[in-house]
Amino acid sequence: MSRLLTRLAAIFFAVGVFLTSQCLATPQRAAAADPGYLMLHFTGEGSTGQQMYLSHSTDGLHWNDLNDGAPILRSTVGTKGVRDPALVRSPDGSKYWIIATDLCWGCGSTVDGSINNGSRSIVVWESTDLVNWSEPWLLNVAGAIPDGRNAWAPEAIFNPETNDYVLYWATNVPLDGKTKHRIFYARTKDFRSVTTPQIYIDRPGAQELIDTQIVEVPAGVGNYRYVRASGDGQITLEGSNSMLGTWTHLGNLSGIGLTGAQVEGPMWMKFRDRDEWTLYLDQYASRGGYMPVTTTNPSAVATYKLPASGSYHMGVNKKRHGSILNLTAAEESRVLARWPSTPAKRLQSYNFQDRYVRHANYDVRIDQNVGTSPDSQFRIRPGLASSGTVSFESVNFPGYFLRHSSNDFQLVRNDGTAQFAADATFRQVAGLADSTWSSFQSYNHPDRYIRHYAYQLRLDPITTATARGDATFRVTN
Repeated sequence: MSRLLTRLAAIFFAVGVFLTSQCLATPQRAAAADPGYLMLHFTGEGSTGQQMYLSHSTDGLHWNDLNDGAPILRSTVGTKGVRDPALVRSPDGSKYWIIATDLCWGCGSTVDGSINNGSRSIVVWESTDLVNWSEPWLLNVAGAIPDGRNAWAPEAIFNPETNDYVLYWATNVPLDGKTKHRIFYARTKDFRSVTTPQIYIDRPGAQELIDTQIVEVPAGVGNYRYVRASGDGQITLEGSNSMLGTWTHLGNLSGIGLTGAQVEGPMWMKFRDRDEWTLYLDQYASRGGYMPVTTTNPSAVATYKLPASGSYHMGVNKKRHGSILNLTAAEESRVLARWPSTPAKRLQSYNFQDRYVRHANYDVRIDQNVGTSPDSQFRIRPGLASSGTVSFESVNFPGYFLRHSSNDFQLVRNDGTAQFAADATFRQVAGLADSTWSSFQSYNHPDRYIRHYAYQLRLDPITTATARGDATFRVTN
């Protein structure tokens, strides 16, 4: 419990601290042009930090924040915050899932409430291409555990012995006279239903156990097919040749000065060009984010090494407990095309220059005093329906675009349909009231333009001088 209290103290010290500057360096391709690595993670506390972020690396050690450091997905279910995500790829590469803790520290939650009466569900997204994601849903994994009180840090790995996924997570539960977090598991094929949860890992006495991640090791390296790293007061390593079989204690990383009082959130990555792995560890106690510990044999504790000074760079955003995927060339191409460097912009009204386009409760209007509010920030993407056009994606609701429907504008999630793409696509032309500004002509109703009327955004024909002013905007920072 002392580790848990230390962890909570570190978490709440950071509540309210938000990143105010984010950037993306252009990824540099490796000389051999091998595909790189994708990290899914969260960044910290608050409703913005506890969302889904992506980073890319060409060498597994130097990371660039994608999407200009902004979230790529935002939870709209449960607590509306997500932490500790895992990125799961099906064996044939036809499906992907994101699973994450349904928890928002500092967003109305309390320490006792989150530990003893937290969400028993995890948040799940699904994709067929790694870039277009479903709406999130809640999967109740701990509801069937008698007096199970939460569900934290989910992970999943495909098990060829049972042809399904072993889904495992931490739940706080009283058992055998001790109330503490233990690792439970269930099996699933689709992340929509699970088998009855069973205890997967328990430690003696009152020892807490929250974070575990498994890596599969190829034949010829060490004595075990699977190695798992767990945060349990130490960073403990165990090996097994059967995912649901017996696990053997291998040791811990205290020999290189790392204990569970300092680091957590173990995250494995295999270098694609050599027999070497890195075990990323989140320096939560010092609020330092991830650092890599390397090894040539995950099951041999003596082979782990601390990183040399200057040997890695984690990018601008702090990386917290997440998951790394070795990309294929096709996956990398899609990911980098979907989340390029596109700085956030605002749309300033021509005839009410103290007002900017913003969304509020998914409605769209022009308002005063929005400053640099994320509600008034958009990324101007290549048009969803046609080249040479633009679409407006929300910064703080990634995947949501300005869309017209019955001549009204809403902020709506992209459903991938041709109709949505057409409704959310516009031609940027010289401003109808001032050619140094811009106007935006509808792609599928070319006789109409974006304009404001009674401060609400509309799609209308433009026939008067007043309307021309209403339909003119400046694209600004």
